[in-house]
Amino acid sequence: MNQPTIIFVTGTDTGVGKTVTTAALAASFAAAGATVAVYKPTQTGISGEEAGDMDEVRRLSGIRSVTEGIRLAAPMAPVAAAELENRKLPSLTQHANNISELLGSHGVVLVEGAGGLLVEMDERGHTLADLAGSVKELARVLIVVVCRSGLGTLNHTQLTLEALVHRGLPAAGLVIGSWPESPTDLERGNLRYLNSLRVPWLGSLPAGASWLAPDTFRERMPHYLHLPRTWLET
Repeated sequence: MNQPTIIFVTGTDTGVGKTVTTAALAASFAAAGATVAVYKPTQTGISGEEAGDMDEVRRLSGIRSVTEGIRLAAPMAPVAAAELENRKLPSLTQHANNISELLGSHGVVLVEGAGGLLVEMDERGHTLADLAGSVKELARVLIVVVCRSGLGTLNHTQLTLEALVHRGLPAAGLVIGSWPESPTDLERGNLRYLNSLRVPWLGSLPAGASWLAPDTFRERMPHYLHLPRTWLET
């Protein structure tokens, strides 16, 4: 790819499937011939040598260039988790510099957020939305919103989309992070509604996708995610 691209993966909530979506995006871009790096500014709920989200992305996608900005043990929002350990969170500028460095040797950099779009990442109250805005001069910036399939997802998705538009960062794509094998009428109705929004629909990842063998995951994910041709232009 001649045009460097930064893709921010955010969610309507925690536990919606951001990590498996990030891995699926990484596998899809790699299958299209792109050089891919993945960065998670703040990883919480993991300590020591435990496997975190970036380890899962590496395992599933096969992408080797995966890094964290900071790792904190408590399963809490970054600011609260850092306070418990009396540690200083990286600044917005540090995160932007880390992304810029990755862009020097990769055509696509995926950035996976923690929790939702407006979870604070540092002591000054900066969020993933602020980070996305701060790197717009470095590359094309795309924001993918991962949502649930079930009850409550319509309101949470619309709130996230509205927050993005308010900040001049309209979403570039929507994904359901875990689509059940036997969806309910409610879930099928939610899917129709999400497809009707003025945001590109990228697809639904099957529930349990992270349990697939890595080779199977890499083979199948490009068929579940339908990336716009413009994202893959060389």
